[in-house]
Amino acid sequence: MNEKKPPHLIDRTEEADVPPGNIYRHGISDADWYDWRWQLAHSLSKPSDFKGAIEFLPEELQALQSPGMFKIGVTPYFASLIDPHDPNCPIRRQVIPNIAEKQVSLDEMADSLGEESHSPVPGLIHRYPDRVLMLINSQCAGYCRFCTRSRLVGDPHHQFTNKDYQQQIDYIAANPSVRDVLLSGGDPLILPQHVLESILKRIREIPHVEVIRIGTRVPVYLPMRIDPDLVQMLSRYHPLWMNIHFNHPKEITPDVKRALTMLADAGIPLGSQTVLLAGINDCPQTMKKLFHQLVMSRVRPYYLYQCDQVPGSSHFRTSVSTGIEIIESLRGHTSGFAIPTFVIDAPEGGGKVPIFPQYLISNSDKTAVVRNYEGLITAYHQPAGYASHDPLTCPACLSAAEDSQEGVSALLSGHKRAILPEQWSSSHQRSVPLPDSLQPKRKVPAALKPLQQNPDRSDPAEISRKPNKKNDRS
Repeated sequence: MNEKKPPHLIDRTEEADVPPGNIYRHGISDADWYDWRWQLAHSLSKPSDFKGAIEFLPEELQALQSPGMFKIGVTPYFASLIDPHDPNCPIRRQVIPNIAEKQVSLDEMADSLGEESHSPVPGLIHRYPDRVLMLINSQCAGYCRFCTRSRLVGDPHHQFTNKDYQQQIDYIAANPSVRDVLLSGGDPLILPQHVLESILKRIREIPHVEVIRIGTRVPVYLPMRIDPDLVQMLSRYHPLWMNIHFNHPKEITPDVKRALTMLADAGIPLGSQTVLLAGINDCPQTMKKLFHQLVMSRVRPYYLYQCDQVPGSSHFRTSVSTGIEIIESLRGHTSGFAIPTFVIDAPEGGGKVPIFPQYLISNSDKTAVVRNYEGLITAYHQPAGYASHDPLTCPACLSAAEDSQEGVSALLSGHKRAILPEQWSSSHQRSVPLPDSLQPKRKVPAALKPLQQNPDRSDPAEISRKPNKKNDRS
C-alpha cells in the first residue's frame, strides 16, 4: 500500500532525489525520510552510524575516535549525497572530521572575527552602524568542519533563552540607527517554529527596523524542513530576506530545488553565501556551475568568503589569490548577477573587506585607463565641465545622521582629514636630545637596583640591606 506523502512532496517519483542504492534509505519509509524531525533524531555522529556506507580513511577514523573534536552531526539525507568510493568527495570533506583539525596554527583564533568585542548584550553583535546580528541558538542541522562559530555552535550547554532574546530586542529598540537585523546561530530554522515566530514578531514591531534577514544552511542539510507551514509563517514578516550557505553543485538536489521554489514563491528574496575551500570548490568551473544552478533556482550569489582563521582550518584555507582568480574567471564569462562579491572577513572584528581583480590601470582628473576581462586596455575620458558633488552643501548629506564609523568616506566628504591608527600621535612625538648633564634623573625602584658595588657611595635603599653595626650582636 502506498503511503500518503505531504502535499509539498508529491510528484517526485520520476526524480532521483538520492543516489541509487542509497544505504541510508534501506527500510525507511517515505513518511520518515521526509520528516525533518526524523532526520534530526537520526543524525549520524559515530563511526558505527556510517557502517556499510563509508570506508573511513585512517585520518578520518582517528578524528572520529579522538576526544575534544568539534561536534559531528550529519543528517541521513545529506550523508546520502556522499560518494562512498571517492575519498575526496566534496560533500564528505565538509562534514566528516579529519585529524588535521587538531593542527592549530598561530594565526588561528577561536573568535576569529572579534565578535565578542562587539557584543553589547549576550548573543548580539553590533559591528556595523545600521545593522546587528542576533545569535538565537547554538544548534545546526549539520556541522561544517570549518564553522566560524565552532567556539559556540554544537555546545548543548551554550543555549539562548527568552531572556537573552528580550535583551537583544530591547537593545535594538533602544538604537534607532539599527535598520537591518540578521538572525543566525546556530541555525534559526531548526528552532521550534513558535519560538522563531515570537522573535520575528517582536522584531517586526520595532518601527525603525526595515529589514529582517535569516542566515541558514537548513535548505541544504535538511530541505524537508522547508514546508508550507513554515514558509507561510515567514511570509507574514516581510520584508524578510534569506541567505543560504551553498558550497558545491552536488548540494543542489531536486529536494533542495523544491525548497528554494517554495521560499521564492512566497516572496522571500534569496541569496547565497559560499566559503572558498581547498580541494572542495577552489576550481573556477566548479564555482561557475554552482552559481549558474543557484540563479536558475532564483538564488542570487551574494558573498564568496575567504575561509576564516578558526582553529584547525588550515587544511581548508586557500590563498587569497585563488579567490581573485575565480572572480576573474567569472567576470565577462557569466551574467553579472551570477557573480558574488569575494570578501575577507577581517580578523579582530574588521568586518567584510571586498577583494577584486584590478580593472583600473591608471587614473587622472581627465582620463581613466581601464582593462576588461579579455585584457583590452582602453581610456575613458572624463567630462571637463563636471561640477563634483559637494557634501558640505548637499541637503541630503547635511541632514544625514552623524556616523561615528564613517571611515574612509569621511575623508572623501571632508568630515575628516585623517584616520589615525591607535597611539599614532604619542608614537610620533619627537624632541631634540638633551646633553647628559641636563637629562632628568630617573628614580629607580629599590627592588630593581643592583647591589652596591662602590662602598664609598652608599645608597639609602641599600643601607637597609647592610648589617646594623650598632645593634649587631653576632
